[in-house]
Amino acid sequence: MASPRPYSPPITRGRRAREAASSDRLPTDVLFNVLLRFPARDLCRLRAVCRSWRSLTSDPVFITAHAARHPAPLFLAQFRDDKTNSIYIVDLSGNVVKRIAGAAGGPYHRLQCTRLDLACLTTDWNRCHVLNPATGAVQALPESPAVEHVNRVNLREPYTFFALGRVSSTGDYKVLRMFNRPGFAKGGQQLFEVFTINGGAAHARWRGQQSPGLFVDECSGVVVDGVVYFLTNRTYDGARNGIRLGYIVSFDLEREEWRRDLRGPISSGVGSASSYMSHHLTLAELKGSLVLADRRHQPFTLDLWFLVDSGSGHWVKEYHILTRPAISRPVLVDESFKPLLLLDDGRLVVYVATGGQLFIQDPGTDNFARVCMGRLDSVSVYTGNLLSRG
Repeated sequence: MASPRPYSPPITRGRRAREAASSDRLPTDVLFNVLLRFPARDLCRLRAVCRSWRSLTSDPVFITAHAARHPAPLFLAQFRDDKTNSIYIVDLSGNVVKRIAGAAGGPYHRLQCTRLDLACLTTDWNRCHVLNPATGAVQALPESPAVEHVNRVNLREPYTFFALGRVSSTGDYKVLRMFNRPGFAKGGQQLFEVFTINGGAAHARWRGQQSPGLFVDECSGVVVDGVVYFLTNRTYDGARNGIRLGYIVSFDLEREEWRRDLRGPISSGVGSASSYMSHHLTLAELKGSLVLADRRHQPFTLDLWFLVDSGSGHWVKEYHILTRPAISRPVLVDESFKPLLLLDDGRLVVYVATGGQLFIQDPGTDNFARVCMGRLDSVSVYTGNLLSRG
């Protein structure tokens, strides 16, 4: 009687791929160069083929080389018609590179407009989640106030602002939280606190900070190289303290203290109420610099002033954009505009929140080209690498 044949599993497509990958048919340097050609979206799938491919595409040398070969900018986006509570990574052509299901943190969470490899999702009522888009890890920050503010915050009806930034000297990520207390005109206060992300037990709490002494416009906050900048709120400070349009205060996340106040480039040239009302100012970060965007109605223009020396307060106007080049054309950039990114060829990416749209502005022609994608609910610039697992 013949002995039974040993069991051999069926040969499937996945098994063939694993066997081929585990063989030494391709030298490592050849495989390196072949995989380098694939976009990050495809490499995230190809990692599942075998351990050797996963190890190769996770190597810091490969990740650095891949980022240099694929320098196109990426954005983190929430879409208005999306019901899955997801965060999407999209490119400048509107293509979805990755979907992170359920990462939005819940209803009414919005992406803070950052330029980092992490994302900050917040609500106005004291909810803040920090997301790592590469790994999908989420950290929910505590809602309880700093010890110094326990009896000064109404947690039943909090109104908050958050700003996430990175300290370049240490690599630490910190969040600045501001509690807006009602009754500003009657002596109310804005309370500020700092939290260190993954800072260990010693930093796993909010730390109370001093007030800058001026009321700030909470919607104007922007982070540049670890410093949070705010425009002052002229509704409460303008008449009382003589604060002019474009006055800026800043908070240093590394030293956890307020810095010297800064005058904007147009603060000395605007005095009358009618002149003040013709300007709509927005702070932004472009190419690592603080930028003051000044949008005017008459004429329909957008000026971008770059801070070139914070010590002397020297600003340079680098862009003068016609937001309505022809009478027959609609005004595309309204009060909700936000400059997001300056491309290497000089074109400017602008987000207009009311329409939920991205535009690319060409300074050579003053034309605005809309990026074809769904209507955005919020958006930020993503500087991380999807291949990173740290």
